[in-house]
Formats: sequence, C-alpha cells, structure tokens
Amino acid sequence: MTKTGLLGASFVVLSALLAASETVDASAMQAPAAQYVAPGSEADGLVRVASLFGESDEEKAARLQKEQNQDDAISRLNDKVRDLEDTVRNLTGENETLSHRIQELDDKIDRQKKDFDYRLCAMAAQQLGAGTGQGDTNAVPCPGGGTSSYNAPQPQGGGSYDGAASRGGGAPQRLAPGPGVLGTLPASGSAPAATAGTGDTQAEFSTAMNLLAKARYDEASAAFRGFADTHPKNDLAPQAVYWVGDIAYVQKNYDNATRAFAEVIKKYPTSSRAPDSMLKLGQALIALGQKKEGCTALAALPAKYPHASAAVLAQGSDARKAVCRGVS
Repeated sequence: MTKTGLLGASFVVLSALLAASETVDASAMQAPAAQYVAPGSEADGLVRVASLFGESDEEKAARLQKEQNQDDAISRLNDKVRDLEDTVRNLTGENETLSHRIQELDDKIDRQKKDFDYRLCAMAAQQLGAGTGQGDTNAVPCPGGGTSSYNAPQPQGGGSYDGAASRGGGAPQRLAPGPGVLGTLPASGSAPAATAGTGDTQAEFSTAMNLLAKARYDEASAAFRGFADTHPKNDLAPQAVYWVGDIAYVQKNYDNATRAFAEVIKKYPTSSRAPDSMLKLGQALIALGQKKEGCTALAALPAKYPHASAAVLAQGSDARKAVCRGVS
C-alpha cells in the first residue's frame, strides 16, 4: 500500500473512533439528565433539576407554613390539656370539700340520733321506775348513758338484771296468759331451782333488753315472755317476768301486770325482783279497782321483804297512806 493510501486508511479509522466516542459521551450525559425529568413533564419538555441545587423558595415557604400549622395545632392541644387539668383539679377540690361537709353532717346526725335514743330510753326508764346509772344492774341500758348495748352480768346471789325501753302511744298488747290466774300460781316451796345463764340465753335476754331500751314495748314484752317460758329455771327468768309486768303496767294493761307480778312472787320469791313485784302488784290491783287486795299486798311488803331497798319500802308506805286509809 502506498504512503498516501496508508494515511487515508488511518484517517478513516480515526474518524470512526471519534464518532464512536461522541456517541458514548452523549449516552453517558443523557442518563443522569433522565433522572431529573419530573414525572408527567415530558410533554412540556421541562427538566427538573431542583434536587441538584436544594428546594426552591416556594417549596421552602410551603414547608415552613406546614410546620407552623403543626406547631399551632400542638400549642392548641397543649392549652386544652392544661384547661382540662385545671378543671380536674377544681373538681377534685370541690369534691373533697363536699365530702368533708357530708362527713360533718353524718357526724352531726349520728350525735343527734344517739342523743335522741338516750332521751327516749331515759323517758322509758322513768316511766318504768328504773335508773340509767352505769354499773347499776337494775338500770336501763340506755345508749350513750355509759354503755351502748346491754351485756347481762353474771348474777350473784339472786342479783337483778334490768333495763328499759318501750314503744309508747299504741294500744296495750295482750300478752300471753300467765301460768295461772292470780292466787293459783305454784307455791314458793315448789319454785324451780335457778340455773346460771349460758351465753345463748344471755344473748336472748340482751335482745329483749335492747328492744326495751329502744322504747319498743310490745316487742320487748313478747321477747321477755318467750324467754321466761323457754328458760323458767334461768337466773334471768324473774327479771324477764318482772319486765313483762312492768311493761303491761306502763301500758295500763293492769290485768296482765298483776299476773306477771304475782308470777314473780310465787315462782321466784327469793329473787331481787320479788320486793319490786310485791309493790307493783299492790299498785296494779288498786288500779284495777281492787283496793282491798292491793292494800293487803302493800301492807305485807315490809313484813315479807324486810330487807327490800329503802326506796321500795318508802313507795309502799306512801301508797298505803295515799290510798289505803279506811280500807279493811
């Protein structure tokens, strides 16, 4: 090949290589540019290159506005939360104040109730001729007057048990009939031997005493009658029968009163309630119009029970002086 031909061939090869290089460079340049073509913008031929140089002013303004809106919403929510917390604190304080006032009212009502119960019991005790002193076994177990409930003590040598209450104002209850009419009760020689009360019997008696202390006469009388009939040999039986008579006497049911008092004298002549029963028997008979029999009972009181309390003997003497003059 001639020198001229060789140069021509080299020029052709060089031209081909240059053409190929330009083609490669154009492809390499087109690939990155395609990454910045916004979707849907091919139609208008716009090429987005914002990511190469940061967000535009419009985008920055939109982002800042969105962030501001979010901050404002969070601030409003925080304000609402604080308002709710303040409301809860106020309501809690008001609730505590109301609770304190309610507790004060409850305490006041409780004190008034206790005072009323005591006054009612004291009135009943006065009607029944009993005391309310603490430690006195013959006293009425008035709540607030030393003890709030009655606990029957163990009797010693025929010691008495007492208490009082009544439900006044109603018609007298017709009590269960006694073991016999007046004058036909068992003689003292056949009186049953007393036995010490057990816990159960004391609980029964205490129930009756508490009814008496609440001025529920009819219920108390029925409870005492049931106790005496169920436990006739118990130390508390004469007390129960006496209270049956005393309740009937207060209710002006003198017929049942005489039966009960006579029952105590005949069945339990050595009990501590026998002198009281003799006194009340005389008074009940006089109230029934049987002055002769009543005065006889009052006259027999100091002879039959010389060791009776001074108060009982004095009452018997006063009653005789007031009623029994000229009665033979």
